Amino acid sequence: MLTSVRGNSGGRAFAARRTASGFTLIEMLVVLLIAGLMIAMVALAPSRNRRTDLAEEAQRLATLLESADDEAQVRSASIAWQPMDGGYRFLQRSESGAWHPLVDDLLGPHRWGADVTGVSVRYTGGNSIARVVFGDESIDTPVTITLSSGDDRLQVVGTGIGNFAVRKP
Repeated sequence: MLTSVRGNSGGRAFAARRTASGFTLIEMLVVLLIAGLMIAMVALAPSRNRRTDLAEEAQRLATLLESADDEAQVRSASIAWQPMDGGYRFLQRSESGAWHPLVDDLLGPHRWGADVTGVSVRYTGGNSIARVVFGDESIDTPVTITLSSGDDRLQVVGTGIGNFAVRKP
């Protein structure tokens, strides 16, 4: 038998209403609000732009190439940059003439930070080459490194005097 709450003469009506199934308007509004916020977060989340990623990677490479050129002059030893599958590495020429990978923090092996799908290296006005060599001379041969990601392409252009700039082809 149902008992009524103190001061409530309609205890049966109150108990009958509580057992009805369904959601209240407030519960529906809370669910819709949460769903709307989640959809807005997903829709407005910043997505990575392939062109921006490629530009950042090209600028990072230009800075590292300038550092490698400076390092070659300081060490009075040849240092080379070589692209490899999924990234690139810096090499140092030993006294015997063999190339050995550098393993320091700055000039150690690097993975491409962006989705780089192609790399071509050529001396300005010349044929393709496998690696860029920095010597102990302050003037090197100008070089152009072309990075591509899908249809986007950027060039890292070396002037031959230790400066590298990023340009559109």
